[in-house]
Amino acid sequence: MKPMFKPGKNIAIKVPSHEYEQTVAFYKDILGLTLRQVSSPDSIESTTFEFGNKNLWIDNIAGISQAEIWLEIETDDIEAAEAYFEAMGCTKRDEIEPLPSEFNGFWISSPSNIIHLITQ
Repeated sequence: MKPMFKPGKNIAIKVPSHEYEQTVAFYKDILGLTLRQVSSPDSIESTTFEFGNKNLWIDNIAGISQAEIWLEIETDDIEAAEAYFEAMGCTKRDEIEPLPSEFNGFWISSPSNIIHLITQ
C-alpha cells in the first residue's frame, strides 16, 4: 500500500556563504517578506521568512558552489514511506545533513538531486 504524501511546511534554500547576506537581503529588503522567528535544531546559520503558509529557510552553507532548494514532504506512515521509496529505487540521503536522534524522518533525493525531507 502506498503511503500518503503531501507538501510539508518547510522549504530551504541552501546558499553558499559568499552569497548568504545578499540572498537574505533580497527576500527581506527587495521582496519585503516577513521574518519569522523559528528555532532550528541545527547549528547552521539560518534566516526564516513567512512564505504563504510555509517557512522559507535561507541557510548559510560553507563549501557549496551554488544554491540548492530542499523540500519537506509529510507522510502518514514513515516506515511504509521508507520501504516504498526503497522499492521505487529512490536514493536515501541521510548523510546529507544530520537529523536529531529523536526526529522521525529521513532524507531522500529526487532523480535530479533535489533533496527532500520526509517527515511524519
